[in-house]
Amino acid sequence: MIDKKLQNFDIYKFQDNLIDWYQANKRDLPWRKDQDPYKVWVSEIMLQQTKVDTVIPYFQRFITKYPTLQDLADADQQDVLKTWEGLGYYSRARNLQNAVREVVSEYESTVPANPKELGALKGIGPYTKGAILSIAFNQPEPAVDGNVMRVLSRVLKVEDDIAQPKVKKGFENLTRELISNEDPSSFNQGIMELGALVCTPKSPMCMLCPVQDQCRAFDEGIEQDLPIKSKAKKQKTIPYVALLIRNEKNQYLIEKRSETGLLANMWQFPMAPIEEIGMDHIESWIDMEYGVQVTLGTKKGKLRHVFSHLIWQLDVYEATTDSVQVTDSRIKLVDSDELNDYPFPVSHQKMMKYMREE
Repeated sequence: MIDKKLQNFDIYKFQDNLIDWYQANKRDLPWRKDQDPYKVWVSEIMLQQTKVDTVIPYFQRFITKYPTLQDLADADQQDVLKTWEGLGYYSRARNLQNAVREVVSEYESTVPANPKELGALKGIGPYTKGAILSIAFNQPEPAVDGNVMRVLSRVLKVEDDIAQPKVKKGFENLTRELISNEDPSSFNQGIMELGALVCTPKSPMCMLCPVQDQCRAFDEGIEQDLPIKSKAKKQKTIPYVALLIRNEKNQYLIEKRSETGLLANMWQFPMAPIEEIGMDHIESWIDMEYGVQVTLGTKKGKLRHVFSHLIWQLDVYEATTDSVQVTDSRIKLVDSDELNDYPFPVSHQKMMKYMREE
């Protein structure tokens, strides 16, 4: 791909125009105040599959609470998940903290600038590694995300399916040839910024593009046909009955999810897989699963939560129980005004509105 696509392409002109544009137009973002590797790392993890405007307040709150690697390493994971609450993809927070603990113990609290050492840390893939090395350490390492592949697929007219891993690897090789050795930080951030602000997925603003005269897709009028990306598999929908189980003391039954898998170590209200057990057996299922006898009440509402690979269809019901002694450490009866002390996924946060309506 490289030799063919870069043939008759002025790399230095591309670098200069891109970097000049970035320096003049870059957004004022909190993680760009300095090149602190820890802050760059946190921001890049938060920005995975999450919009910039959403990340800004989370980043500021997170850095205020955990200003150093040591602070994050020493923090209780439940507190970290609570601080991350609402940002989603909670494995990012767990992996980040575990990797930070390794940096504190193995690298004397200094983020490694060695590509092999950095890439071996939990949760740091090729993109995040390249972003940290280039932005924080000024190393000419590629950092290829969706924005970068979109820009380069148009500029260089790459018509391969970007959903294929081998094609992404090809873009990494292309970027390695294109990146500025003098200012790799501005180059990588510039191409990402261009994809976010100008070379957008739909209706790209080509008239504002600093590399328009080098863009082969624009020259041929096919910029909106690129990149080519095959559709992902359809998400599986799983219906649940979510239960707001309350005793006479106005305490609610909550449970801690498994230490592994989806939403690991988050807290939730009990969820019954309705297709497996049926509505007629919910009360007996709760008794068997939690050792709690309940009386099912009225349906309070319906929620839908979309993950990358599946969809939860949640019918929210109220239920009541007598006072019980909970012996399982992963199950608690909590006063309604104490629920905010626990990290809940967004879907279960939304259920709390039905309590306030009672």
